[in-house]
Amino acid sequence: MRKAHLVIMAVLLSGIAGFELAERSAAIEAVPRPGAGFAVFPGTVGGQDMFGAYNVVKGWPKDISTVPGNEKWTWGAGQSIFAESPDRIYVLQRGELPNIPRPKTKKLDDFGPSVLFPIGRLPWRDATVSSPPAAGGTGQDPKDGMRLYYGKLGVDANWENCIVVLNSKGDIIERWTQWDKILKRPHFVAVNPYDPEKHVWVVDDHMHAIYKFTHDGKQLVQTIGTPTVEGADGTHFNRPTYIAWLPDSTMFVADGYNGTRVAKFDKDGKFLLDWGHKGNPPSEKRPGYMNNVHGIAVDPMTRRVFVNDRGNHRIQVFDENGKYLYDWTVGEEPSDIHLIYIGADRNLWAFDRGTSKMLKYDLQGHLLYSWGVWGDFPGGFWGVHGFSVDQSGNFYVAEVDSGRVQKFTPRPGADPRFLVSAPVYSAWK
Repeated sequence: MRKAHLVIMAVLLSGIAGFELAERSAAIEAVPRPGAGFAVFPGTVGGQDMFGAYNVVKGWPKDISTVPGNEKWTWGAGQSIFAESPDRIYVLQRGELPNIPRPKTKKLDDFGPSVLFPIGRLPWRDATVSSPPAAGGTGQDPKDGMRLYYGKLGVDANWENCIVVLNSKGDIIERWTQWDKILKRPHFVAVNPYDPEKHVWVVDDHMHAIYKFTHDGKQLVQTIGTPTVEGADGTHFNRPTYIAWLPDSTMFVADGYNGTRVAKFDKDGKFLLDWGHKGNPPSEKRPGYMNNVHGIAVDPMTRRVFVNDRGNHRIQVFDENGKYLYDWTVGEEPSDIHLIYIGADRNLWAFDRGTSKMLKYDLQGHLLYSWGVWGDFPGGFWGVHGFSVDQSGNFYVAEVDSGRVQKFTPRPGADPRFLVSAPVYSAWK
């Protein structure tokens, strides 16, 4: 009998111990893995998320010097990029620069002891300064454009191939050289995602104009604004920068470098209204007052308009008719947001040229994530002035300072919250 009691007691004790062990194991499993919340792959030992949730596609695209007869020239300042699909990507650049290999590091004794150029790991040429017009300056009067350019076209730069089209392999499949002559400082390229005919839009801030081309680039079907004439009404801009569309193809224009407003047009390009006043940078706080209106995005669900008030380091949010709703700061100097984007996940992504980071905010302005590293090596950022995402989640950037475009692919198994969201919609999908 005593033996039976001992057996029963042992079974009970082992059960209690097993329960406690299971409880402890469950508690341990409930503890987040190291890095949860900010690492793309929590629990990974070693390494770092150098390029966020992406792998860089090295050697993409092929250099424009590979085009027969164009061997002397390479990419100029990368202004904008738009991925219509994984196999059709539009690139906008400010002409081309001489295809000069990186020089060997030398001591510059004439300047002082131990002065070396170029310094290891540092870029040796700033493409936006080297590319016309006006050494890339953003505040100048467009009339000064080429007058202030200190180089010589045909020698220091080449005003050709401002619009090119790439495929998924990085091949240059189209060059819209027929339109180089109407461009002075091409700034932004995109396709209205709600347009089944896939017209291509190009904003040129020095021309004070927005051009609408057929999908193949053979015809210019519409010009909004009066080329070379500045203003602030339904037919004039003052250095416009970016555009965004609502699902009914209502269009909003960020106007612009020298302008201080947002202009609204209907699907046919008819002017509807505008809003905005000139502020006092760099810390203007008043609603609706703006300086360097350099980026715009819309939320199709609420039809709210998000405006990058670059000169005042903030994002201002309005309803579609210009009623101020709220704003948030993106940080003081050196913050320098270039453009903003709202994808299918209804979060806002921005690139900060001052910190070389991609920033993710929710639509109330809460900072959710950031990634990016400065450099002109593959995967580094230097002056991202345009970015885009295709339907497969591939991420593309155009860089004014590095003078190039890059492609990133999602790392297998990466948490989608760390990826720049795919577009809200594509009429041609």
